[in-house]
Amino acid sequence: MAANMKAVKLRIKSVQSTMQITKAMELVASSKLRRAKERADACRPYFQTLHKTLQDIAAGNTDVSSVYAKPQSESKCCYVLIAGDRGLAGGYNTNLFKRLEAEENGEELVVLPIGKKAVEYAHRRQIECLTENFAEIAGVSVADCFEMANLLCKAYREGRFGHIDLCYTRFISMLSQQADVLPALPLTDLVPEETEKAPVRDLILYEPDAAEVFDAIVPEYLAGLIYGGVCESVASELAARRTAMEAATNNAEEMIDRLNLHYNRARQASITQEITEIVGGAEGV
Repeated sequence: MAANMKAVKLRIKSVQSTMQITKAMELVASSKLRRAKERADACRPYFQTLHKTLQDIAAGNTDVSSVYAKPQSESKCCYVLIAGDRGLAGGYNTNLFKRLEAEENGEELVVLPIGKKAVEYAHRRQIECLTENFAEIAGVSVADCFEMANLLCKAYREGRFGHIDLCYTRFISMLSQQADVLPALPLTDLVPEETEKAPVRDLILYEPDAAEVFDAIVPEYLAGLIYGGVCESVASELAARRTAMEAATNNAEEMIDRLNLHYNRARQASITQEITEIVGGAEGV
């Protein structure tokens, strides 16, 4: 009985130590989440308007002289995979990777990983990485997004892959985040199916010509798209971690209550047994 009580007491201390860690991580995530949410909310209108504008350009454009406006002969797709730097965020990273696997359909692909978990996932599946220079999402800046965009555009012009998609986690609310894949290039991929069946549209005139205009705006467009995805993903990761750590803390508190009840019952049984033995001995004397 004494050994059992000692084991329960050690278990209680172990759970209490774990609860302190989860509570601290919950508080850290909560403190960072407010600023990340504000940044995501401020960036979202630009992110959505930028993508919608390029959709309109793609829907109204019939000039395919630009390399960005027409599909490449290479069917391989490059995914800008935006994951987290750490775990302990519930299903945040797992849901993102499942979304990517559902999108690829077993085809060959290339990834540009952003975040340590994205790099680890690419290594685990032996997927070709365009670069691993942006392995920490916490350190990604606007300048890094422009560098990534220029790198992607250069590889696309060289024909290393025929499509570019953004795989990120969309921040919906504090309790809801959704993994999503957004087509980026070529511009024909941006046109929804119902739009492709629409009647003749007004032509868009470019000066000096479409190729030069696209060569100038597409890297800017890609950089804005990547930065918007990073802002959304960072806020989503912190919200998921806060929710997961809050649930872990609550579970630890419930476990401690159950262990204390078990310990008190064992202690009471031990005391009752001792009293019974003393009374029995006294009667025998």
